[in-house]
Amino acid sequence: MNILLIIVVVVAVILAITGGLVQSLNFLLWVGLVLLAIAVIGWIIRMVAGRNSV
Repeated sequence: MNILLIIVVVVAVILAITGGLVQSLNFLLWVGLVLLAIAVIGWIIRMVAGRNSV
């Protein structure tokens, strides 16, 4: 009975850590996509402004 309880606790801890990492990685993925979109918009604005001034 004690071995089964230890196995259940270890599995629960592993699942909790994995779930937390997946959520944080998902959050960082969205942050990265937003930063990429901002960089692309900034690059497009710089290209358009550069062509208008020339």
